[in-house]
Amino acid sequence: MSIDKTCWVEISKKALTGNIDSMRARLNPKVKIMAVVKANAYGHGLLEVAKIAAEHGVDFFGVNNLDEAVRLRNIKIKTPILALGYTPLANLKDAVNHDISIVAYNAETINRLQETAAKYKKNARAHIKIETGLNRQGVSPQDLPDFIKLVKSKKNIEIEGISTHYANIEDTTEHSYARRQLENFQQAYELFQAAEVAVKYRHTACTAAAILFDNVHFEMIRLGIGLYGLWPSKETKISAYERKIGDFNLTPVMKWKSIVAQVKSVEANSYIGYGCSDFVTQNSRIAIIPTGYYDGYDRKLSNSGYVIIRGRRAPVLGRICMNMFIVDVTNIEGVRPEDEVLLLGAAEDDAISAETLASKIGTINYEVVTRINESLPRIVTD
Repeated sequence: MSIDKTCWVEISKKALTGNIDSMRARLNPKVKIMAVVKANAYGHGLLEVAKIAAEHGVDFFGVNNLDEAVRLRNIKIKTPILALGYTPLANLKDAVNHDISIVAYNAETINRLQETAAKYKKNARAHIKIETGLNRQGVSPQDLPDFIKLVKSKKNIEIEGISTHYANIEDTTEHSYARRQLENFQQAYELFQAAEVAVKYRHTACTAAAILFDNVHFEMIRLGIGLYGLWPSKETKISAYERKIGDFNLTPVMKWKSIVAQVKSVEANSYIGYGCSDFVTQNSRIAIIPTGYYDGYDRKLSNSGYVIIRGRRAPVLGRICMNMFIVDVTNIEGVRPEDEVLLLGAAEDDAISAETLASKIGTINYEVVTRINESLPRIVTD
């Protein structure tokens, strides 16, 4: 059965490996890189991205859950994997049997993990999440001494790592709050040292932190949004400029494409689309694009987005539908059915960035790419 190429995503192997190399150049050679491929590799394709990254020698993979982790094991990826999200107690046996590390911060998880590892006569690996100021998942400072005692008492559990997340490192150019979080993390690490609990990996740095601050690299960094060639935020770019980090380059990995399904003429003073929400004042030519909000092309792009056809911008007319939308091609010569349509990515002389789409729909570049429907084909190029 052939691929239905009415809407698809292209993944540049060259860009992906180049982004890994850019981060490696930023780090001490001893620092490990965790490639974060959760949420279908930020919409880019879990298996496609993981295969490339594994071949390029990343040291770890970060996934959200065991389902994602097992999918990687099923394609023979032997690279260490950490499930960053919550792992239900009933699923801990899968972590143990598939050799997957988990993030832990509940006593219930530690107790069940020990029981499970003992039952299967294996060792389990856990990364303890430390609460330092995000107030999301993690062990609170007042609970940490008792939690360390608990994990130390479990003979079948290796504390492979400790970690935390910064709360606002991407949202500001003033990083005093992140520095306080780092101090809290260092104090937590000292408690592990005092209790003589060995920790192989400390990891606090997301892409933004890894770019901006050398002192947060520790033994491993988590390369998430930067893996895909996207900057975490404009504030991160400004901070990098202020710190004279001018030689760090990221190249977007994704192109999102569709085709023209129909081209037709409409008379002046005609309404366009559901709700008669748009209107043409002159005789016009429109193209129907077989992609819609089900595929991830946000409905907020109605009457405001644009695509690139034959190297020219074609504005969206009317509402984005579930599986199609309409664009104005009056000023683009020669548009025909099955011409390629660029929804996201770089063209020869133009581009539609994730940041551009994000600004139009009131969100961030992360959401733009991760919401592209997982069922769409992901095709590796170059």
